[in-house]
Amino acid sequence: MANFDRTRWSKKEYAYKYLEAADIQIVERRRLLEILKSFYKHFLGENKQNRVLDLGCGDGILIHELLKIDNSISGTLVDASEDMLNKAQEKLFGFENLCFIRATFKDLLHDRDIKLPRFNLIVSSFAIHHLTMDEKKSLFNYIYLHLEDGGYFLNMDVVLSPTKSLENWYLTLWKEWIYEQQTKLKSKGDYTDIIRRYIEPSHYRNIDTLADQLKALTDIGFRDVDCFYRYGIFSFYGGKK
Repeated sequence: MANFDRTRWSKKEYAYKYLEAADIQIVERRRLLEILKSFYKHFLGENKQNRVLDLGCGDGILIHELLKIDNSISGTLVDASEDMLNKAQEKLFGFENLCFIRATFKDLLHDRDIKLPRFNLIVSSFAIHHLTMDEKKSLFNYIYLHLEDGGYFLNMDVVLSPTKSLENWYLTLWKEWIYEQQTKLKSKGDYTDIIRRYIEPSHYRNIDTLADQLKALTDIGFRDVDCFYRYGIFSFYGGKK
C-alpha cells in the first residue's frame, strides 16, 4: 500500500479543492447519501447507539448525514490526512461520542497499537479503489473481523468497467453529468480534469470491477452481498456479516 500512503490526498490544497467540487464531480453524490440514510433506517434504525466506523472519512460527510437521522450514533472516523480530519472535526463540532484517528489502511492492518472495537456499520466513500485487489481483500477481511454479527459494510466507490466499450460510454456519462451540474450551479471552470486524473495509469491500474469486489466479499463470508446503486463507474455496494 506504499503508493496509497503517499497520494496527493496528503496535500492540503488538493484535498480542499476536491471537497469544494464534490457535488459537481461525483455523479449522484447527494442521491448516494440519501440511499445511505435509507439503508441505515431500514436495517439499523430500530437500534440505538450503533457504533459506526468510517474508513477514509474525508470531511466526515457520511457520519454527518447519519447523525441527522440518529444522533445516538458513536462514530469512529479514520483518515490518513490530518487536514481532512480537521475538516471532519469542524463539520461535526458539537456532536458527542466521536473519535478521530489519523491512520492509513496499512496502519489499520499492521499497527497493533490501533485497537478498534467491533462495529454495527462500517462505511467508506471513494477511498478503497486506491488499493490493489489483494490489498482490497485484506481490508475487506479486516472489516469483516471488526463487524458485529449482523453488522453491515457499505462502500461508495468507482469501479472498473467490464469492457472498454462500456468504459468509454460511462466516461461520457460522467462528463455529461459534470456539464449538467455546472450549468445548474452556474459554475465556471474545467471540472472534467477529474476524469483525466481517473484514467492516469498510476490511479487507474488499481481500480477493479464491481463483480470482482462483490466476489471478494462473498468469499470472505459476507451475506446479502449486492450492488445497491450504480451509475456508470459510480457504485454503492456492500454486505452483511
